[in-house]
Amino acid sequence: QVQLVESGGGLTQAGGSLRLSCAASGLTFNYWIMAWFRQAPGKEREFVAAINTSGRRTNYADFVSGRFTISRDNAKNTVFLQMNVLESADTAVYYCAAQAGVQISVRANDYLYWGQGTQITVSS
Repeated sequence: QVQLVESGGGLTQAGGSLRLSCAASGLTFNYWIMAWFRQAPGKEREFVAAINTSGRRTNYADFVSGRFTISRDNAKNTVFLQMNVLESADTAVYYCAAQAGVQISVRANDYLYWGQGTQITVSS
């Protein structure tokens, strides 16, 4: 049974930082592209960042603007999202997701496994 478990969410002020973690189990982690998506109230789920199986290639949404960094530790079956200079617009539930294949996708439908999500709230 595949499980993706996010942690690290919470409340912070604008300009602050948070680091999300996603621990994976039940799959061969280094075979899977990993990504973060987010969904704000009343909005569709949107792509945030992704990293390929080796960790050498990453892809970010335009709104990240250099503020977030995705990384992975294949030895620990974990993917991270370091978020700096947070803005109120970053308030959302953040989801970890796993995609099979070799080409990073920004489409949620291409991701097979999802975590339960972790809430990020940024106060202005």
